[in-house]
Amino acid sequence: MTGRLDGKVALVAGAGTVEEGWSNGKATSALFAREGAKVFAVDLNKAAADETASIISGEGGAATAHQTDVTDEAAVEAMVAACLETYGRIDILFNNVGIQHLGGPEAITGDDWDRLMTANVKSMFLTCRHVLPVMVRQGGGSIVNNSSMAAIRFTYPSVAYMASKGAVNQLTQNIAIEYATRGVRANTVMPGLMATPRITKRLRDVHGDNYPEKLQERHDLVPIGHMGDGWDVAHAVLFLASDEAKYITGVNLPVDGGLAASLLGHAWRPE
Repeated sequence: MTGRLDGKVALVAGAGTVEEGWSNGKATSALFAREGAKVFAVDLNKAAADETASIISGEGGAATAHQTDVTDEAAVEAMVAACLETYGRIDILFNNVGIQHLGGPEAITGDDWDRLMTANVKSMFLTCRHVLPVMVRQGGGSIVNNSSMAAIRFTYPSVAYMASKGAVNQLTQNIAIEYATRGVRANTVMPGLMATPRITKRLRDVHGDNYPEKLQERHDLVPIGHMGDGWDVAHAVLFLASDEAKYITGVNLPVDGGLAASLLGHAWRPE
């Protein structure tokens, strides 16, 4: 521990994971705690939040698990109140809740669109809406929203997901400018092709016996030569949340192994 977040309280929405392994939220929560923050670990699945909090406590850190549906405004308001009651302040908000739905505009339904926009965009709007007044009263804070390279690049047919992540970027930049003079910074991380538990589970479910081949195909698309993981996202979020990034706001930070910079769409290798 180097103490980059000593004395700070971090609220992580989406702090659990769908199965064994390190998700973006779980890894970020653990890293926050290792850097000295007290972590209010929120997830729709209380058992998943409990697991993350237990890992932090087992390492000697401070964490509290809390179950919340962040698409429900009353629940979000209660979540913020519970964090304040527990730790007295909120210095960092990491919004990590999101879902995917494959398909273009003819393949998905209006209900699919609404469900995804609610989970991916409304949830972040609601948490920001209720945390921002707290940060303003405190004199500052840092918000990091988990977006995606899908916000700025076509990756696969998933029109609602890509539109939602584009909305996350604009939501974040709007907040960044409006609150810049009030000490609140807002940025996004944009993960590219990642090998997190949610992604690998989906690939196994969809491709079955062809899973290893499909996994390797994704590795081969990345200029660095492999997909990222939850810790790659966590370290980027830690930087943006910390005072080291005190002059950075309104930024959409790619965490993608060079994917966005490559016109080839795959790893270039020398002859």
